[in-house]
Amino acid sequence: MPKISVEIPQELLDDLDDHVGDDGKFVNRSDAIRASIRKTLDIMDEIDERHDRLEEDDA
Repeated sequence: MPKISVEIPQELLDDLDDHVGDDGKFVNRSDAIRASIRKTLDIMDEIDERHDRLEEDDA
């Protein structure tokens, strides 16, 4: 899996850390960030679909 580097404001990182760990919803920061990216992409797909901007698969 490729690794990337991003800059995140401390306030967002602190909020993220509230949801990570033994008592959190995510195992680690990477897991939380991947879930967030997936959710954002799903939302963007829904918006594109409503505006007829999704490309049809030829398969």
